[in-house]
Amino acid sequence: MTKKNTCNAIYPECPIRNVLARVSDKWSMLVLHALSKKSPMRFTELRNAIGDATPKMLSASLKTLEEDGIVCRKAYPEIPPRVEYSLTSRGTEMLKAMQPLTDWAIRNMEAILRDRESRQRQGVTNLNNK
Repeated sequence: MTKKNTCNAIYPECPIRNVLARVSDKWSMLVLHALSKKSPMRFTELRNAIGDATPKMLSASLKTLEEDGIVCRKAYPEIPPRVEYSLTSRGTEMLKAMQPLTDWAIRNMEAILRDRESRQRQGVTNLNNK
């Protein structure tokens, strides 16, 4: 990476910073993962698939993903209203790019949790020894 590129990385126009800021919230990658398993999905189906997202936070993530052309929102003119979400081709491409990270997380999660717990216990032990 050149000095110019390194400097550019600290500005908001940086593509890496811009995209990561949009998809690194707590729910966006989980939305993409859920939609990759079943698509289209209604809001309640997505919420149930993710588990602990509040309606407000899930709505915010979906809106961001829709604005960036990663998720498609389709509203049907029915009563009661019906809205479905699906991945766009950009969303599918992004999911493929994120797959190595997902695979890494699955492979390493047990060890990470073990290490985290061990270090937290050490921190408590160190505090008690002072």
